[in-house]
Amino acid sequence: MIQDFEVIGRIEYIETIAIGSRIREINRLQKVYGYGRWRKLKGIAIVSFADGTIHWVELHWYEAHGIGRRELKIKNYLD
Repeated sequence: MIQDFEVIGRIEYIETIAIGSRIREINRLQKVYGYGRWRKLKGIAIVSFADGTIHWVELHWYEAHGIGRRELKIKNYLD
C-alpha cells in the first residue's frame, strides 16, 4: 500500500476499535501479513503530505504483536 503522507511525531489518543474476529478484514490480514493478535486502532496525529502541507488527522490502522503497524489510513481531517 502506497502512503502519500508521513506521520510527524507521535500518534496520540489511541483507541482500540476491534480485536481479532471482530475485524472485517481479518482473513486478508492473516493471509498477507501473517497470523498474530490483530487489532484495529485509531488515533490523532500530525501528518505531512508530499506537497509540503501539514494537517492534524484521525488515522486508522491495523497492528499485531511481532508484525507491527500496517495500512495507515486517514479517516478525518481535524483542522
